Amino acid sequence: MGFNKLVISVAALAAVSSGLFAGTSNMDVKKVFVKECQGCHGTNHQGGVGADLRPASLAKKNSYTLAEIILNGVPGTAMPSWNNTFNKADADKMVDYLQHFKGQKIKILTLKAVTAGWKTLNDRTEFLKKYPHPVDVKSVDDISFITERDASRVDFCDNTTGKILSRHPAGFAVHVTVTNKRQPRYAYSISRSGLVTMFDLNTPGQQKIAEVQVGTSSRGLAVSPDGKFLMAGNYVPGGAILMDAMTLKPLKVYPTSSVIDTEGNIVASRVAGMYDTPYGPYIAFALKDAGHVYIIDYSKPNYPIVGDIPNIGKILHDGFENEGKEEGRYIMQASQGSDVMGIVDFKTKSLAAKVYTGPGSKPHPGQGSSWYNDKYGEVFATNSMNVGNAVIWDSNWDVVANVRTAGGGLFIGTSVDTPFVWSDCVIGGPANWNKMYLINKQTLKTDRIITVGTKRGTVTDPVTHKILYSWKVPTVKDKKGHVVIPRILHAEPANHGKWVMISEWNAGRIGIYEAKTGKFVKYITGLTTPTFTYSIEHRQTIPGA
Repeated sequence: MGFNKLVISVAALAAVSSGLFAGTSNMDVKKVFVKECQGCHGTNHQGGVGADLRPASLAKKNSYTLAEIILNGVPGTAMPSWNNTFNKADADKMVDYLQHFKGQKIKILTLKAVTAGWKTLNDRTEFLKKYPHPVDVKSVDDISFITERDASRVDFCDNTTGKILSRHPAGFAVHVTVTNKRQPRYAYSISRSGLVTMFDLNTPGQQKIAEVQVGTSSRGLAVSPDGKFLMAGNYVPGGAILMDAMTLKPLKVYPTSSVIDTEGNIVASRVAGMYDTPYGPYIAFALKDAGHVYIIDYSKPNYPIVGDIPNIGKILHDGFENEGKEEGRYIMQASQGSDVMGIVDFKTKSLAAKVYTGPGSKPHPGQGSSWYNDKYGEVFATNSMNVGNAVIWDSNWDVVANVRTAGGGLFIGTSVDTPFVWSDCVIGGPANWNKMYLINKQTLKTDRIITVGTKRGTVTDPVTHKILYSWKVPTVKDKKGHVVIPRILHAEPANHGKWVMISEWNAGRIGIYEAKTGKFVKYITGLTTPTFTYSIEHRQTIPGA
């Protein structure tokens, strides 16, 4: 058994383009669904973040309505409009495919198949001798990753200057990057197309050491704090893969093609969130469709599952860990189908509590936020996908604040060097997705709002509406000549606490802001759909990140 990369051929793309004028569709809708839709709607169209698209669920809607949803999206949700990619004939063809979908055989994750996709690209030990210190920067802590989704690249950036150091093909829609906390010269990426890549940051151009094709649809990575193990999570074939962090050699697979869900049914499950922890020799991973979190102990022979925490909720996605007292003891696990943050306890290997985030909120913390508040002690925060709301709770697992924002968001982050929690509104629609809310960590109220317009950017006081700072924004146009409203997301602390980097997904750049004030500093330009930035110096201090 092997894995084939799922890509659309140049010929197919040309056919799609020509279909815009011909009134017919030559789109390979099955491949497009796998590439663009499967992550939210499921391998067998069973739903998740997105709706259930199986024929029985679609029976109450007519074909015209379904095609309109594809073309125009659903406001206030993660469902975007596809009218820049699909024509009417493409949408109709996709609807027909969905209405007549008969399901597909569930692939089973095997160690043999993953091992067949493992390649050594450079001699790590030779690099270790030749480059004892970083060549391109003073310290690897000066480096940030940038993921360029549609360019299928991961970039390395000197985050003290904003200079791009190198760019590397790393699979379609590079999704997550992590570093080895014990040996931070080694970094790893995983793409949605299932490619895991290892880099040596000390080398000129941050060269690749190895890669392994772990599946055809993947999401998460975690590195053990002792620097010995790397674990990846798959959507297809469902499961998790444990690897040697120094070579990427696959060691064990944990298939999730037959597990019990929250209602007692036997189902295939995708694997979403991945969590290493300083609290013990554990790595945990979330079974998205089954509602479980599994904990493995990598210090024991054969790396057994030592914890199975069921009934957290429906559709488990991302999450984060606590800082402060007993750092890394708790996972804050988002359940988007139950509007819950499940609190998983590594110590007792049980579900400690459920924090309800509000009806229809669909929590999506991304990197999440944990900080000390003078009134409530250690507090935690998540964004909400379908509601403009940042939910904040304390160590008693009680919600202490709901901070309204302009629209649904995906990422909320902070660090010890900024007085704010930075919350995006990237799903809030064109009227709001260009805003970032800066929430005061002590008052738990919005302190200022960053707005990136088409010509001008501002930082405003939400109470007085006074403009605190402003700057000139270069206008960007799409391929049709329409002016683009910048879609901003994922605030990442960088430059040793001095900056916060914000991706402008559709404008092809990253904005840099002062961490203490929100004042604009400069842009990193020339990028293709930059999605995430990951600052090594920041991530080294965050448990499970």
